[in-house]
Amino acid sequence: MIKHKLHVFHDSQDINYRSPFGAVPAGHEIVIRILIQSNKPANDVVLRFWKRDIGEKVIPMKLIKENLENGDRLYEAVFKSEQHQLLWYYFRIQYEGSSYYYSRPDNLYGGVGCLSKKPRHSYQITIYKADFSVPKWFREGVMYQIFPDRFRKGKDEKTESFIMDDNLNKDIIFHDNWDDVPNYLPDPKTGKIINNDFFGGNIQGIIEKLDYLEDLGVTIIYLNPIFKSFSNHRYDTGDYLNIDPMLGDNETFQVLCNQAKRRGITVILDGVFSHTGSNSIYFNKDGHYPNIGAWQSKDSRYYPWYRFQDYPNEYDCWWGVKTLPNVNEMEPSYMDFIIHKEDSVTKHWLKNGASGWRLDVADELPDKFLREFRKAVKETNPEAIIIGEVWEDASNKISYGSLREYLLGEELDVVMNYPFRNMMLSFLLGSLKAEDFMRASLSLYENYPKEAFFGAMNLMGTHDVTRLRTVLGEAPIPAESGLTPAEQAVYRMTEEQKTLADKRQRLALIMQMTLPGVPAIYYGDEAGMEGYSDPHNRRTYPWGKEDHSMIQWYRKLIRLRNHRYALRNGEYTPIAYEEGMFAYIRNIENNKDVFGEIAEDDFLLVIVNRDNKAHELTIDLSAYPVQGLRNLLDMDNNHYQLDNSLLTINLEPISGLILESK
Repeated sequence: MIKHKLHVFHDSQDINYRSPFGAVPAGHEIVIRILIQSNKPANDVVLRFWKRDIGEKVIPMKLIKENLENGDRLYEAVFKSEQHQLLWYYFRIQYEGSSYYYSRPDNLYGGVGCLSKKPRHSYQITIYKADFSVPKWFREGVMYQIFPDRFRKGKDEKTESFIMDDNLNKDIIFHDNWDDVPNYLPDPKTGKIINNDFFGGNIQGIIEKLDYLEDLGVTIIYLNPIFKSFSNHRYDTGDYLNIDPMLGDNETFQVLCNQAKRRGITVILDGVFSHTGSNSIYFNKDGHYPNIGAWQSKDSRYYPWYRFQDYPNEYDCWWGVKTLPNVNEMEPSYMDFIIHKEDSVTKHWLKNGASGWRLDVADELPDKFLREFRKAVKETNPEAIIIGEVWEDASNKISYGSLREYLLGEELDVVMNYPFRNMMLSFLLGSLKAEDFMRASLSLYENYPKEAFFGAMNLMGTHDVTRLRTVLGEAPIPAESGLTPAEQAVYRMTEEQKTLADKRQRLALIMQMTLPGVPAIYYGDEAGMEGYSDPHNRRTYPWGKEDHSMIQWYRKLIRLRNHRYALRNGEYTPIAYEEGMFAYIRNIENNKDVFGEIAEDDFLLVIVNRDNKAHELTIDLSAYPVQGLRNLLDMDNNHYQLDNSLLTINLEPISGLILESK
């Protein structure tokens, strides 16, 4: 029996096979095509869909093009979804009495799939609300994250008086020396780390350094929590409506926002709404507040906010931490206080200078809470931003057994882009090939609404992860090396490690400032700070001991991004890669940016070599109107000529180029 050949091809990232590319607004027509090469026609070709509202749906695909000489046949299906949701699809082909399935590859990146006898993974299409958008000021910005207690101790008589007050909680530790190592010792009574040591960084200190941030090129400040709390991290909120007196007061916050605004800088607050502190107005377990808290009496107005199993000592708390009692977010009185009332927490701070919210542990906030939160924010200020803490691909995140809807247009604007950090570090450290980096980046581009992808918070460091420099210098990993907390506190990289980290960090910044998304800098990374995870990643900013060379590099790259519109709103196209080399284009053509807005044509080519050896790369630029290129990072203004539309570049070890068309 003669076996007939069967070759099948679909690429979800090629507009010849799926159009338009990526996520699609509701009501927009979608075209799906598949190419089948065989000795004779297939008996049947169908597109199998799964939709949330109707379950499985099968669409027969029409033969639209046929080449009898080579057996190529192109099939097409056209459809639209009026509802914002996720769609999942694969292809079923009946051929020679057998069923075949064409599905997404096992790497789950999307793009080119694979043929098999059984269905494997479905392709994803994100359908979002047609009116969804992300504020342009945010999409085009550069963010700087500040852990307030550790950034700068400014001259503020009110905070100084409070710190010196004999009535100040005696359970805290206050460091007189700004350069001390943060306390990592457990509480002698409980054996737990209670984050009770303070250095005195305050809002006035941030105000005093606004000129520095402006000169650096920063346009957005994201503050870790600043409301009255017991701990130094302040994720145990004690009073949502008042600034912690160790940081300043409500008036000081308004001064910060006003002074920042004059410099073109906005301020974003950290909203911790899935739990409060046990030492809070609302729970008041330690009796520090004059009102009656939920722990003290069931008659407390706050009692319905919490879930007690055995009143009062057994209650639902965040990850088992007794100082962080979880709230019932859907309790009407809590929703009113946080969201609905005219002077709710959400609205109060937007009216008093904040330009948006970063939502802590967004996975633990119910969808309805997020939808109501969004309504309140946008009604108060349509241009305010909502950022969610989500550590995975937020378009298809499952938390607590439910598929979340963060990016469909009714909840978040954007998310913290931890997948970006993961792929960047894996690539720079050599465990991820350039091809896989490309596929991972295109996968997010494909799954996220364009506004959310270009507005994603592209972070390399935060208060929750090991410092960027420490990772890039390949410092020993505590879980593998057995480094104790005490050893982590005093660990410093060798000169060889520092040299390696410096090169990699400079390369990382080239990519962070030229890839789509909002670059987010964790305070002190630009100054060369090292440190393992909490509390060592939360050391004080090294004023007077900064790495000025690295600061200058950050200033240069940030200014380049702020100056070149194509780096903020230009199309992103990977064009060449080898194992350790990657090249991509950011461009604007036909006077339209990636969002269809009028813009001046521009062309930028970024090439990076992460390997510790030189490499040569040849790139075909025949698809672009480019004759020669100039390196924007080279003081000598080196020029590169093309040979029959081919650019041949030799890159030094751990280096990168940003080339413009000349």
